[in-house]
Amino acid sequence: MFSNFTPEVVRMIGVGIFETLYMTLFSTLFGYVIGLPWGIGLLVTGKGGLRPNSVVYQILSFIANVMRSIPFLILLILVMPFTLFLVGKTYGSTATIVPLTLSAAPLIARMVESALAEVNSGVIEAADSMGANLWTII
Repeated sequence: MFSNFTPEVVRMIGVGIFETLYMTLFSTLFGYVIGLPWGIGLLVTGKGGLRPNSVVYQILSFIANVMRSIPFLILLILVMPFTLFLVGKTYGSTATIVPLTLSAAPLIARMVESALAEVNSGVIEAADSMGANLWTII
């Protein structure tokens, strides 16, 4: 079955696997670097949050909703100038990390917001009553 694989084909498959893992791992890492504080900000400023702020929440929420609804191929084309600025080129596995990160970050932000919303309010109230400040509670 695999007897038709020449050494060149095997090398190309190896390079493809490496580049796929490279793009996936780095876009996940950078997506969490952006999405984790974004999600915390959504929860903290949302209705019933630790510091409710309707204006900030609406801005963060609008950006997340808009970015989540943009198809990846369109996002890839829209961020080409930004990718060129950051990476120096608009093609290849390194350049693809930029739009992958930008498409993953709002999804991660909503996931973090949802996960943190599941924390029992009694735990937060107990931390507050013991004198914990905002950053300690977060």
